[in-house]
Amino acid sequence: MKTPTGRAAAPPELKLEDAPMTDIIDALAAGRVTATALTKAYLARIEACDRNGHKLNSVRALNPDALAIAGKLDGTRPSAKRPLAGVPILLKDNIATGDRQPTTAGSLALEGARARRDATVVKLLRKAGAVILGKANLTEFANILAIEMPSGYSSLGGQVKNPFVPALLNEHGIPLVDPGGSSSGSAVAVAAGLCAASIGTETSGSLLHPASRNGIVTVKPTVGLISRAGIMPIAHSQDTAGPMTRTVRDAAMLLNVLAAGDPRDPMTERQRRPADYTADLARDAMKGTRIGVPSDPADPLNDCYYGKLPPDGARLMADVIKVLEDLGAVIVRANMPTRGWIAGPGTGMAVLNRNPLSRNKGNPTGSPVVFLYELKYGLNLYLKDWATNTDIKTMADIVAFNAANAERALRFGQDLFLAAALTRGDLSEREYKSARAMDLLSARTHGMDAYMNQHRLDAVLFPGATGAAIAAKAGYPSVMVPAGFVSGIDGKDTPDYPLGLTFAGRAWSEHKLLRLAYAYEQASNMRKAPPGLPAL
Repeated sequence: MKTPTGRAAAPPELKLEDAPMTDIIDALAAGRVTATALTKAYLARIEACDRNGHKLNSVRALNPDALAIAGKLDGTRPSAKRPLAGVPILLKDNIATGDRQPTTAGSLALEGARARRDATVVKLLRKAGAVILGKANLTEFANILAIEMPSGYSSLGGQVKNPFVPALLNEHGIPLVDPGGSSSGSAVAVAAGLCAASIGTETSGSLLHPASRNGIVTVKPTVGLISRAGIMPIAHSQDTAGPMTRTVRDAAMLLNVLAAGDPRDPMTERQRRPADYTADLARDAMKGTRIGVPSDPADPLNDCYYGKLPPDGARLMADVIKVLEDLGAVIVRANMPTRGWIAGPGTGMAVLNRNPLSRNKGNPTGSPVVFLYELKYGLNLYLKDWATNTDIKTMADIVAFNAANAERALRFGQDLFLAAALTRGDLSEREYKSARAMDLLSARTHGMDAYMNQHRLDAVLFPGATGAAIAAKAGYPSVMVPAGFVSGIDGKDTPDYPLGLTFAGRAWSEHKLLRLAYAYEQASNMRKAPPGLPAL
């Protein structure tokens, strides 16, 4: 018997701590579980693992209306019209909800701030029947506040921990193995089974890095596939939301819901998508494809993506490539020569590092021009158009609040905000326009496009999140899938923790990348739940 997810009926047992969203949907559709029971179970897991136990701290705040929403959905089963009916989902806390939940980006300055309306992605999730379970913790302001701010830290939410290595902290309480940033809470919650799925955001690596570190699946879409309206921004030229799930099929199902045009986000006007991202997910999808591996051992100084992998990471990626070859892929090994252009001429600016815990305190640190100039412009618009229940109206207000409450708000400083505050805030500066043009030239024209054209590639394979910047600056999609486990960091021994692999490609190629990721996922079966978490 086929189910709403298009698969054979799932077995009656539902191990919530590790269940794919598709199994949860099948159980809801079959009447084996209710939305209320699911929501209560996830709330219990959050209490046991996030608030207590390992104290993962991935959920910043729960939705006070979650159980009431679930109760109203108990009589509605998932269907083509409402594919997520009763499915509990967490949102990164920079995504606006027009309800009683604050939207804070993890900032003390925005504590209690609410939104005038739902972000477009939230509207689509509600329309599909999802239960918005709460807001996930994150690196504050999506990691654009301070230089060297630890992944997963926010002044309002505290520090998120990696569920595979939760106990190893340095003398400052910072995890030795970080949970990835900045969608760390969204990723940890999925890995630890605290929700059916979550939504994160990325400007450059903030979906891919935490997905890799937590052994889950994510899609960093083409910019414009998913509306950004109502998402607190860093840089509108690169920002996007994306699904974070335990399987490729789950991610494809969420992409079906989230990928929609939106007049509030003009970038969605050029959107191209298939009718169904779950169609043709097949074990033989790799056969005959040409996969670029940007690594040439004969040119080690230019081997930027693979050449500096530690030994266990190199072995793991060699195993990955062997699996792809066994699946019928043609592997094309060649360096990507324009990698050095990223953060190259005119794209970076020096920002003085005042982070009191940084080894480089007092030295200038390079930061992307595009991020800092677009930040002030976009954040001021968000605060004007979306934020309510707060006295904070501009970026300048946030800077002033932080300075007045430095002991609580500025553990790692706010150097990036200070630099952004000095821009005009209207994107009229010549240096901004030049930097954006150079980013596109290096990452898109001379980067991904030239590399894929020269070698006639279907996708490019990157270890972990190493390819995040070049795909993000180009505005191109990436799909992350678990690849295995590594151990050790900075010369210190650690328990095993995940490493993912990324398939990256051209604009609007999400469906192709999902098919490749699915074929690898089914052949390798590398995802494992974090050890030591209780089963409820």
